[in-house]
Amino acid sequence: MTCVHPLHTNLQKPEHFTDPFCYEPHPLCLLAAETMKQEIARINPSEGKMFGVLVVGAAEGLGFLAAYSGLLEGRNDWPYFVPPVFDAQEPNGYFKKKEREISWISRAASDSMKSKEMSQELQTWLFHQYRLLNGLGEVKDLVEIWQDYHNSPRIRSRYPLPPGGTGDCCAPKLLQYAFLHHLHPICMAEFWWGESPKSMIRHHGQFYPACRGKCKPVLTWMLQGLDVDPHLTSEHIVNQKPAIIYEDDTLLVLFKPTGMLSVPGKTDEVSLASWAQARWPDALLVHRLDMLTSGIVLVAKNMEAYQHLQAQFASRTVKKKYLAIIKGSPAKEHGIIDLPLSSAPLNRPLQIVDYEQGKRAITEYRVLAGIKKEPSTHYTLLALWPHTGRTHQLRIHCAHADGLGCPIVGDELYGQKADRLYLQAQAISFVHPTIGKRLHFDLPYPFEDMIPYQY
Repeated sequence: MTCVHPLHTNLQKPEHFTDPFCYEPHPLCLLAAETMKQEIARINPSEGKMFGVLVVGAAEGLGFLAAYSGLLEGRNDWPYFVPPVFDAQEPNGYFKKKEREISWISRAASDSMKSKEMSQELQTWLFHQYRLLNGLGEVKDLVEIWQDYHNSPRIRSRYPLPPGGTGDCCAPKLLQYAFLHHLHPICMAEFWWGESPKSMIRHHGQFYPACRGKCKPVLTWMLQGLDVDPHLTSEHIVNQKPAIIYEDDTLLVLFKPTGMLSVPGKTDEVSLASWAQARWPDALLVHRLDMLTSGIVLVAKNMEAYQHLQAQFASRTVKKKYLAIIKGSPAKEHGIIDLPLSSAPLNRPLQIVDYEQGKRAITEYRVLAGIKKEPSTHYTLLALWPHTGRTHQLRIHCAHADGLGCPIVGDELYGQKADRLYLQAQAISFVHPTIGKRLHFDLPYPFEDMIPYQY
């Protein structure tokens, strides 16, 4: 089988197969990826692309499979890589013939509804051709997999069929080939090669989890029968406990540690809200922080105080300051970042820069100091003032090329993993709901292992 490339190594195999949505690349995958990069460099792709490796066991010993997402330089038949689950690019195949027919009808007729219906029917036909195996040897097509996974009527009505391109990502291709050829999957990893796309943030050579929108339903099916790593993500690790910064009869100012949810999620783990309500039954969080962001959170002790503080947030009279450590150095020491953001509904919690339909997001920043950490890498301490409150606003504004182009250290979504996300809600200023006095709270410097120095 020409798609299986030998791995000559004494490295130990992992105990469990990779959780594709939460993993550290196993050394076997790192070795396979380095070998595969030689082939990628030979092809020299003209655009950024996700590539993947799957280490497998066969009668001959250890080997690995290689894949790319979608097409590579307009082709899906590169001999070094596994083939697609279904080849829709065959020029004389049914899909391409029907596609040309629909295109001709669209140009020749004024009835755009007819061509749209034909396109929908063709897309549905295509999804039925993707017949995917799982680790138990069972087979389902994409439509069955998608609808079994999204069994909520609300989600099903909104997304009755998979998005275009589902089944063409690295992981489904790799697993399908392994199952078809009776190879034992051992570990898997995916990395980005080349320039980042304009909307999303991808870094050359960095490993990423599988996409949730297209791949979560598919891989949930395909991984059945494999012993998948049960380890939890670092997002669920809380190294500190909440603390009371200020308290009176009306409100609380609390410290939320990194790794703690602001409000209850889908599991029973403790959130800042549940922690507060166990002590003050009527406590209401006025605003939230991302799970990985630490810092100040306001909590009202009654509904009147809650509504008063909420109104201040709505009128943008509450002033917040964040501290962040970024990898690299901004081009200017002070400035305004104005990048519109929107969510990726089928790939939550990811947010993207969206110049067409995104909501305006504005952040002011100022360089405070450099950071002494590693001689070969420059880090910068920033103050950030969000003028809007979009999800992941500060993280994307720092990481995106149209922003600072310098991701926050420890940002697993838009940068690289570290021991924590180096972002803290450092200071807040607001009017007290009952006494009418403006209060200001400021935390001590939080990043003890990242010592700042002045330029």
